[in-house]
Amino acid sequence: MKAIAITQAAQNGTNLESLSEITLPTPVATGHDLLVEVKAISVNPVDTKVRAGFNAEQPRVLGWDAVGVVVATGEAVSLFKPGDEVWYAGSLTRPGSNSEFQLVDERIAALKPKSINNASAAAMPLTAITAWEMLFDRLGVAENGNENDVLLIVGAAGGVGSILTQLARKLTNITVIGTASRPQSQKWVTDLGAHHVIDHSKPLTEELARIGVKNVTHVASLNQTEQHYAQLIEVLAPQGKLALIDDPETLDARPLKVKSISLHWEFMFTRSMFETSDMIEQNRLLTRVASLIDQGVLQTTLGEHFGIINADNLRRAHELIETNRAVGKIVLEGF
Repeated sequence: MKAIAITQAAQNGTNLESLSEITLPTPVATGHDLLVEVKAISVNPVDTKVRAGFNAEQPRVLGWDAVGVVVATGEAVSLFKPGDEVWYAGSLTRPGSNSEFQLVDERIAALKPKSINNASAAAMPLTAITAWEMLFDRLGVAENGNENDVLLIVGAAGGVGSILTQLARKLTNITVIGTASRPQSQKWVTDLGAHHVIDHSKPLTEELARIGVKNVTHVASLNQTEQHYAQLIEVLAPQGKLALIDDPETLDARPLKVKSISLHWEFMFTRSMFETSDMIEQNRLLTRVASLIDQGVLQTTLGEHFGIINADNLRRAHELIETNRAVGKIVLEGF
């Protein structure tokens, strides 16, 4: 089968040109695995991080978002059958979705939404899982609850922010404040349902004061946590909650003590990496999100369609993501 893989470690600061097309044997489904013919993918920051950190002898297929058709199942599979259209984000410990065929555990896949096309669906699994777990599991926000609380989403125009904004606005009663620094991204966040949009390139205390908000009860910090950390502590109310997904070099938790602020990490690969006993929750979560899309409650977060799945288009996608200026998700479709 055809695949696009990273083949060399970084030289002269980057290994972007080492994203190359290779040929691999088509894998065989056993156990709980589905063999999926990949139809569409999207590209996430994790792709660029894994690519940049690659330093192995064997090529590594990247990609952690896919929509495809089940062509074979392992002997333990009970949730799917050949011919089913599925979507998933996969596992960080296994070959990725930048290939014609891929194995994925049935417990972290679900039937794709019926009402949208493959490209629109491919934009969403990883970010939907991340946003859902962050909002409901880590920050402890309740569906139809939290009417007296305020959620600040730092980096609301990105992939995770785009679905987190919708989930918080549509499924809870929390007040949603998104940050975005450019007119295009500010409009995007407003259109997704944020009650307010503020500019994270300006002091957050001043921006919140501008909209009449003194403190927030919950923060979802999706990028540049190091840069905003002191300000986030300042704007969080006593006993507030701070959740993050990025990778700050260091994070001193001591300043959180005086306000009894709780710190939460979200990493959507935890369940699949450790095969936790509740791994199937990602199947249930994606099934629920698909239903919400088909009901018209949630919309796709597709930002740009970069064409077919090949090395050139994947390099372009990686380059754009590394600028931190992508709005929504970048999708590729077909081989």
